[in-house]
Amino acid sequence: MMDKPYILFENLTSLTPTVPANSILSRTLLQHPRLKVTLFAFGAGQELSEHTASMPAVIHILEGECDLRLGKDVYTLRDGAWVFMEAHTPHALLAHTDLRMLLLMLPE
Repeated sequence: MMDKPYILFENLTSLTPTVPANSILSRTLLQHPRLKVTLFAFGAGQELSEHTASMPAVIHILEGECDLRLGKDVYTLRDGAWVFMEAHTPHALLAHTDLRMLLLMLPE
């Protein structure tokens, strides 16, 4: 339960001070009926195999470099990259360096 009508994170990357080697860390920052926000930290070389989400989603790369496959297209993304995906868009990710990203899921 929130004691204020807002949530403020002054520095998202400080919530994962170290990126775990050879693994993926996720922290749910907000679970709301209209928005779920998850912070991810990927060790270099970690990947998410191709999958889809049942709802629209946004990926925001905070730090690092990765390849993001969207359908048949592959993009190398770096700090500051931002992607909106419609529901059921096939996607996969491979972290080239330690990577921090924010995932926003938008229930319809």
